[in-house]
Amino acid sequence: MKNKNICKFISPSMPDTLSVSCFVLESNIETMSKKGILDEHRVILTVQGEGNFNIDDSKVQFSAGNLIFAFSGEIFSAECSEGCQYMYISFAGPRAESLFKRFDIGKSNRVFSGFDSMIPFWKESLSRASVQTIDLASESILLYTFSRVFGNLNERNSLISKIVEISEENFTDPDLSITSIAEMLAYNPKYLSHVFKEKTGSTYSEYLRSLRIKFAISLFDHGIDSVKNVAILSGFSDPLYFSEVFKKNIGVSPKDYKKRIDKS
Repeated sequence: MKNKNICKFISPSMPDTLSVSCFVLESNIETMSKKGILDEHRVILTVQGEGNFNIDDSKVQFSAGNLIFAFSGEIFSAECSEGCQYMYISFAGPRAESLFKRFDIGKSNRVFSGFDSMIPFWKESLSRASVQTIDLASESILLYTFSRVFGNLNERNSLISKIVEISEENFTDPDLSITSIAEMLAYNPKYLSHVFKEKTGSTYSEYLRSLRIKFAISLFDHGIDSVKNVAILSGFSDPLYFSEVFKKNIGVSPKDYKKRIDKS
């Protein structure tokens, strides 16, 4: 049997420099809570516990397995639960800016979830590194983590596409929810909710209601005048709730909307 070689060519290295100054496992609550201005960028992997990172005037919630970027010049501190741990790598240099641009990482896109599998890798790399190899270990971990962000983004985009596809095919089912979709796709409902909100800017419930209301409008426009029937056909099991949602989204009640159609 012939061997099948795998060869992937790499583009010439960018002349930009990337410097890594420290690789830390932080577990001291008092140290975490101290406020300071970052003089370098920081990529943080949360190991255990939960809390908030205070970055400038924003609170960034975290739990284990989150990957969070903080940037040079930002005011940083943490509010953590007892037993909380996180790891971070501080870095700087022109290549850092190139990497941020390449992977679309910035102040509006700094939090990534689903990095639990990276925790043992980071821990082992830090514990095994010596004074002579810590620079190599920390830089390699940093670059590998950036590459995993790209994979994470692709996974998220694929997930959003699947959620949208399932929703567009099944939104008239009153039992459809992010929980039922999570069961179909074998994902944690909280994770799917987080990914959907992060990528679209709205909650899944808001998105689903919007789909149903748009369909309800099309039914009214095509001559169905029973509010109860339109509600049921659009995926609302409760006509009164349907009327509330309709008025909140359209600005008028279903009955008033029908009157407008009748007059036109």
